[in-house]
Amino acid sequence: MRLMIVAVAALAVSACFPGDQSADTGEESAAVAQAIYDAFAIGDVPAFTALLDPEIVWNEAENFPYDGGNPYIGPDAVLGGVIGPIANGWDGFAATPENMIAQGNRVAVMGRYTGTFSATGTAMDAQFVHVWTIENGRAVAFQQYADTWQARQVMGLD
Repeated sequence: MRLMIVAVAALAVSACFPGDQSADTGEESAAVAQAIYDAFAIGDVPAFTALLDPEIVWNEAENFPYDGGNPYIGPDAVLGGVIGPIANGWDGFAATPENMIAQGNRVAVMGRYTGTFSATGTAMDAQFVHVWTIENGRAVAFQQYADTWQARQVMGLD
């Protein structure tokens, strides 16, 4: 129930900033978002970065361990500040989408982060909501909402 409330809230916020929704019913945007998760899941960095706009504005959730560079601008910043530290610090890290709600060029993705933080040997299974803005077949914006408390605990930061 809490996850559904968060998803509805995320879409309500995104509806306030509709962007260019004229040509996209949401299916195209959802397909791009899914392709991003698919590329991440298999570690295909070129495919992952090809789906990000050169000027993507990427925001990690406030107080999430990787929020220090917010906003990350461009794929290189995302790779250096978020994806690289995840790849180097976690065993079996996955961001698994469970549900997507697409409206025009906005996609809210509800899912779970799983993996074991290498330095502590502690496993995580935490919920997330990601809100993507897609334009011309690429993500131009990303906002993460996540269980920051659990991530920080697993990483030994609190």
